[in-house]
Amino acid sequence: MTHQVHAFEPPERFVAGTVGAPGERTFFLQARGGGRVVSVALEKVQVSLLAEKLEELLTEAQRRFGVELPDAVLTSSDNDPLDNPVDEEFRVGTLGLAFDVDTATVVIEAIAAGETEAEVELGEPDEVDETDDEDEEPDDDLDRLRVRLTPQAAREFIERARRVVAAGRPPCPLCGQPLDPAGHLCPRHNGYHR
Repeated sequence: MTHQVHAFEPPERFVAGTVGAPGERTFFLQARGGGRVVSVALEKVQVSLLAEKLEELLTEAQRRFGVELPDAVLTSSDNDPLDNPVDEEFRVGTLGLAFDVDTATVVIEAIAAGETEAEVELGEPDEVDETDDEDEEPDDDLDRLRVRLTPQAAREFIERARRVVAAGRPPCPLCGQPLDPAGHLCPRHNGYHR
């Protein structure tokens, strides 16, 4: 079976965004460039973990290779919604990260869900390819989205991803679970409303 690789090296725009109301949101990574727009669906936790691991990767690249990192972005220039139409190409199963020392860029690869659980792999900063374990099922036949970002573009992605994740339902101050507008049965109250 043939697979499709959607490569944007670099994209004109690469963002995390959502469709739907809080509590019913669908999360997407969306890349635009060369007259194409590709949107892939993923879970909220994957967006949060991607932002966290990207930050770690940039910090490690700076420590090991002396890569100049821009200051944290205080205000992002991209607060626009996702480009329409938002057509899901595939659901992400695995996210791969690497730092290419030769070009001083971050490589993000979102691979379609296969038979394995969703995960984020953090490659060594000087590697571009993901590491392969012999016990793992090969994912060469799965669709993928690959983007190559400068450290500045990666910082902008991180800041927007964090805002998108935080824009959902507020957490319960007692248990941390999301508060629903219709009410919340907090486990800390043993099922009783206060």
